[in-house]
Amino acid sequence: MNNRNIIETMDLTKSYGDFTAVSHLNLHIRRGSVYGFLGPNGAGKSTTMKMFLGLTSPTEGTFHIEHKTYPKDRISILKDIGSFIEAPAFYGNLTGEENLEIIRRILGLPKSAVDDALELVGLTEHRRKLARRYSLGMKQRLGLAGALIGHPPILILDEPTNGLDPVGIHEIRTLVRSLPEKYDCTVLVSSHLLPEVELMADDIGILNHGQLLFEGPLQELEGYAENAGFPTCNLEETFLAMIDADNQERRKC
Repeated sequence: MNNRNIIETMDLTKSYGDFTAVSHLNLHIRRGSVYGFLGPNGAGKSTTMKMFLGLTSPTEGTFHIEHKTYPKDRISILKDIGSFIEAPAFYGNLTGEENLEIIRRILGLPKSAVDDALELVGLTEHRRKLARRYSLGMKQRLGLAGALIGHPPILILDEPTNGLDPVGIHEIRTLVRSLPEKYDCTVLVSSHLLPEVELMADDIGILNHGQLLFEGPLQELEGYAENAGFPTCNLEETFLAMIDADNQERRKC
């Protein structure tokens, strides 16, 4: 494993019967970076993230996280990761603070960790409000606080800005962008808001039908797109053109 990478996958594959959700995936996620993981619905992004978290097992291949190998080091890997996958689940009859307190105790963190996480996501004034009375945007923030608590070295965030208004989206993007420098962590983030990803990510991985179309720094994507005849004015147009071209190639097969 290359020391500059904190996560690497080797032919990582996940099949469900005749359907292959992730196919021979080789990712290289640089330590201390924000890695934007992109793809249309059903491309395999969430499945890949769930494999990293041990929520589903690979059919083939494996991965290394911080020099630990799945499945041998599964429990040790989980201790290094804070995650936010799909819609976060909470105890609705407990306050936001109480929900985070459960996570804090499980992880054996100091009591100050809850206060810190609430402040990071802007929920301090709503800490004693029942979680079932949180708006969708507040629930997203609480889920993000649960991922950030204790400042884990790796964060896996799946659509962290769902349900947020433009101000909230800007705040979360600014927060994610600041995390590598502030807490010496690496962030793998999936989002459909490509203009936001363009503003926060160092590197990009583009997935379609479970296969990696591109991986590398944002500036390299522009050169790749130009050589391939794709638009280069912004990430969204480049992404849509790449997905469309790949889909057309698949229809010919």
